[in-house]
Amino acid sequence: MTPQQSLAEIIDDRPLESLLVCGVLSSRIGRAWHDRHPQGHYTELSLSDPNADLPPAAGHDLALIDDVLDKLGHDDGMLLLGQLRNFGTHRIAVIVADTPGWQLNDFLGLGFQRQGHLQGTPERTLYTYNIDSYNRRRAWNNPQYWANPDMWDKARW
Repeated sequence: MTPQQSLAEIIDDRPLESLLVCGVLSSRIGRAWHDRHPQGHYTELSLSDPNADLPPAAGHDLALIDDVLDKLGHDDGMLLLGQLRNFGTHRIAVIVADTPGWQLNDFLGLGFQRQGHLQGTPERTLYTYNIDSYNRRRAWNNPQYWANPDMWDKARW
């Protein structure tokens, strides 16, 4: 699948009320979406300094990022992704060139999943984040196991 096909598939996956984009391809796809949905909230971040426009004033349904992490320093790229994630973006799709600057663990640490390699030169990888599947429910992760009231005051000095 090409980068354009993968982003187009993500944007058409479910109805959106708001979209944030940063990158050449993302901007092109985002403008086409905005032309079809003029009532939708559309935000385009600057390629040269995307963090200048963050944190966003409101959360977005989807953020598309491409061709920017390779140009930003690693810390600025992590800041961009972290702010998008932490300030209410429900889904994020990132296309990054396979370079030594960005590793799988960088994305896993932010809750992203690797979706696969994309066709083209240079080789690129698609990573996605979805708040709905970020923290799957686990049997032990509930209030029943958060505290042990029977042990309160037994170990106090």
